Amino acid sequence: MATRRPTTRAAALAARRPTLDVARLAPSPKSIALGVALLVLALLAYLAALDTSLFAVRTVVVRGGTPAVRAQVARALAGLDGRSLLKVDGGVIGARLAAIPAVASFRYDRAFPNTLRVVVRAERPVLVVRSGREAFLVASTGRTLATLAHPRRSSLPRLWLPATAALRVGEPAPLAVRVAAAALGPLRPGLLPGRVETVLSGPDVLTFRLRDGFEVRLGDRGDVRLKLAIAQRILAQTGAARSTGYVDVSVPERPVLLSNSRVGG
Repeated sequence: MATRRPTTRAAALAARRPTLDVARLAPSPKSIALGVALLVLALLAYLAALDTSLFAVRTVVVRGGTPAVRAQVARALAGLDGRSLLKVDGGVIGARLAAIPAVASFRYDRAFPNTLRVVVRAERPVLVVRSGREAFLVASTGRTLATLAHPRRSSLPRLWLPATAALRVGEPAPLAVRVAAAALGPLRPGLLPGRVETVLSGPDVLTFRLRDGFEVRLGDRGDVRLKLAIAQRILAQTGAARSTGYVDVSVPERPVLLSNSRVGG
């Protein structure tokens, strides 16, 4: 079979198509040398800045948390004065703040040339744990924040542990305490009609005992927010928290209310 030859017009168009000149697009040795020289100069400038006072820390600004927490953070970071901002990072700051149990997290910003800004989020205390004669303040995260010399001055709920229980400031509390603290975390003023006075916590038992003796039984630690919302609605509609008894929302789909109204004489 005879093949078709391209027409003269097609051959002319093909000849006019531009071709890619790879050699012209490649950087010249001169431009490569210039780029390397600029990179080396930038690296030398950075290394020089690390060891000079040009970007030394002169001011530390602390925001967030309570005044007491901010004061603790400021003292912990005071040792950074004079250090280059380029040498200050999250690891350096975190190592200094690790000894402050009240700090839950932080973020920082270098405000060149000489200011370090740190914003802290403080732990929120929700529980007083009594173990023998000792009392500890515990945050919603389950972290032990401090010992309490005068626990009666606190209005936070109580949880009682055996005298042999081990709690150490700055470290996570035992599991039963962490479960109770996590359940108290979403509890805001007014959510329950009565103040939570005591917390009972076990493997599958989590109960809030209100000031007048009424109990909110939550069962295990699952779906705590949902269970609290259901309990709050039941108590708001019935006024049962002003009586003795309990509301059991351990199975959210089948809440149980037992209320024994007090009769005044």
